[in-house]
Amino acid sequence: MLDLNGKSVLITGGTGSFGKEFTKTILKRFPNVKRLVIFSRDEQKHFRMGMEYPNTKYPAMRYFIGDVRDRKRLFRAFEGIDVVIHAAAMKHVHIAEYNPMECVNTNIIGAENVIDAALASGVSDVVALSTDKAAAPINLYGATKLASDKLFVAANNIKGNRDIRFSVVRYGNVMGSNGSVMPFFLKKKEEGVLPITDDRMTRFNISLAEGVEMVMSALESAFGGEIFVPKIPSYKITDVATAIAPECEQKIVGIRPGEKLHEEMITVSDSLNTWDLGKYYAILPQRPNFDIKEFVKKFDAKRVEDGFSYNSGDNTEWETIETLRRHVKTYVDPNFEV
Repeated sequence: MLDLNGKSVLITGGTGSFGKEFTKTILKRFPNVKRLVIFSRDEQKHFRMGMEYPNTKYPAMRYFIGDVRDRKRLFRAFEGIDVVIHAAAMKHVHIAEYNPMECVNTNIIGAENVIDAALASGVSDVVALSTDKAAAPINLYGATKLASDKLFVAANNIKGNRDIRFSVVRYGNVMGSNGSVMPFFLKKKEEGVLPITDDRMTRFNISLAEGVEMVMSALESAFGGEIFVPKIPSYKITDVATAIAPECEQKIVGIRPGEKLHEEMITVSDSLNTWDLGKYYAILPQRPNFDIKEFVKKFDAKRVEDGFSYNSGDNTEWETIETLRRHVKTYVDPNFEV
């Protein structure tokens, strides 16, 4: 049973959507957490989050301004830390395409800095957040996150005799997160026209709370080296538009640079090393440094069929316009009329 009471936890990118949801969950579930360090480069977000979670009321809270690109600052922040959640990333596809080295420096060099700082600081668990765009990537953002995933998986091979586990959690579009489609459509609704990149487009769908639970599960049970993938529904982008603003025109504007029609979280090539854990899938390293038999026994894991892939366009579970409307009200705008 996972118990973070008495532990020191650090979240890179901690002022973002995931970081705030994870913070809320930690403070509620583990009231005696020793320290909860919010590591982020955004001063204004630190200020706003500090107003919401002041350390006068939540004495475990620490607000640490820093960038994962800055090794010296990162090493300082990791002193005395037990658990690290790596959520910092440059994630907007079109911005990454226009500013490629900035994306590389944050998502790849930053990942290596996190790994080095964790190995040097006595950290016991590291969980890195990934994205569906890291599977068979066609854009720079996805390529950098694939490289990041590989770095965290491989970090288990260089830990020596340290008691530390590195694992990855990979999931799809998060409802209501910064820059996501639902709040974007809600804003565009006032204009009477919703821009649709392609009416065939589909995406995986997950809530912030479900993403947090995945990370908690990885912290509790990861052997080290797994990429965990949730079983979640897909949606059609046109259904999201209809759910939010059925009265609006849906104008096809074309796919932006680096975008896919459908997202993939497990490729056919991944299937050779993928196991079904019931609620999640796990992509294992080709040469795991743990006993596969113990892993199978612990999770009651079953190998997926050769040739298996997990694609948002071929999914067996789909959101409907009705379920999407309820999600908008629950996760994005409580004043939205269902």
